Amino acid sequence: MAGGQDRIVWLNGSYLPAAEAKLSIFDRGFLFADGIYEVTAVLDGKLVDSDLHMARLERSACELGLRLPITTAAIEEIEHGLIERNGLQEGLVYLQLTRGAEERNFLFGEELVPTLLLLTQPKVLVDVAAARTGIAVKTLADLRWARRDIKSVSLLPQVLAKRDAKAEGCDEAWMVEDGHVSEGASSTAYIVTHDGKIVSPANSRRTLPGCTRQALVQLAEEGGLTLEQRRFTVEEAQAAAEAFITSASTFVMPVTRIDGKPIGDGKPGPVVTRLREIYIDHARASAR
Repeated sequence: MAGGQDRIVWLNGSYLPAAEAKLSIFDRGFLFADGIYEVTAVLDGKLVDSDLHMARLERSACELGLRLPITTAAIEEIEHGLIERNGLQEGLVYLQLTRGAEERNFLFGEELVPTLLLLTQPKVLVDVAAARTGIAVKTLADLRWARRDIKSVSLLPQVLAKRDAKAEGCDEAWMVEDGHVSEGASSTAYIVTHDGKIVSPANSRRTLPGCTRQALVQLAEEGGLTLEQRRFTVEEAQAAAEAFITSASTFVMPVTRIDGKPIGDGKPGPVVTRLREIYIDHARASAR
């Protein structure tokens, strides 16, 4: 797998070495965070839940009035091209779309040519130690903007939250608003009640509609598991039987400590263990 500056990326119509990829200093993604992104998992050299990611990309673009310069079908072809060129078997494909480059001005021109960048990143997704031991999360005040349903590249609050979580030995931050957990800094948050119900906030402007979450909801229903789509408090989470997160880069990951308090017996529980197995089976079977 090519790495660092040796990997092949795709930028505005061309495959080229990362060291040769250049962006304008006037790009609005750089100057204003005027852009969106997607991250799609790659397993066995194939894209996982790609249709869900492409649908979310189109929705985010529409909400911000961004124009996709090519079709989502063409984007998938490029992603496959990057996977092949970089010899990627397990990892991620990152996509970033910005409004384009022009003289710095808060008001943007209507005829801007969008900037589209895609790149790959190797990452172990299945055989990870954290899936066997669980991760720790720290709760922090949610300082993000009001349109969290848009996958914006404006991620400074999440960057700072993850920094603060790491400083206390935690692997993820859970964002808290009005006493309720909204979501993780880069993941969807869940708890499992003592009667076996899975609880996660419903999609709204407060949260990003997770693609892994969408797939998992369907898989849970098919598996006879009950999912309640509602908010939960930090105290409810700490008293839960189990907790976990989902994302394209972690799949289903057990949470065994919240703000230093062990969840359940402090080990990954049977529900999250089963859900991770179900999701990985789904990912392998449906990847394309």
